[in-house]
Amino acid sequence: MPTSSESERLRNVHVALGYTVLGLLAFRLVWGFIGPRYARFSSFVHSPVAAFRYLRDEVRGCAPRYVGHNPAGSWAVFGLLILGVATGVTGYLNFNEQGGESMEDLHEVFASAWLVLVGLHILGVAFSSLMQRENLVHSMITGFKRGVAEGTEPRNARGVRLAMVAGILGFWGWTANSGGGAPGADPGQGEQSELATESETDDD
Repeated sequence: MPTSSESERLRNVHVALGYTVLGLLAFRLVWGFIGPRYARFSSFVHSPVAAFRYLRDEVRGCAPRYVGHNPAGSWAVFGLLILGVATGVTGYLNFNEQGGESMEDLHEVFASAWLVLVGLHILGVAFSSLMQRENLVHSMITGFKRGVAEGTEPRNARGVRLAMVAGILGFWGWTANSGGGAPGADPGQGEQSELATESETDDD
């Protein structure tokens, strides 16, 4: 079964979602410097040794509780950001036919590694939630955690979230109205490819 990037009908959807992810990653990078305390990168910079010790203690059931990101989770966050940007950039270059097959292979490697890390991160969150008897998924969605006052959130945080959602919906609406074309895409590319495929089939 072809992936969304290999299917002519889903190619523009794949590209639009790729641009969306890059936009979200850009927002997260900026938010890591101007966001609330526990969203800032400076609040969860831990050494590899600290991450290893945390994982060891977590398995033993004696890991300390962190209001923000724990050492292992912090490394997962940085890894997700790096692999996400690498996947998006190589996808953009591949879509614009830069780098040839090597760029396509590199894009697939980064995307696969990203998915693996996402899966490990989900398992880690579920395991920590059970061990610490705390719904970490809820905290990730709402931005609030037991022991943190809601008043610590910046006043403009909710407005930023709403603007981000509006921007995503607006971008999706634009791509739908423009025939699925994303920035850098040729609106007629998909149709031309399908016509070429049909022509080859008829010749055979």
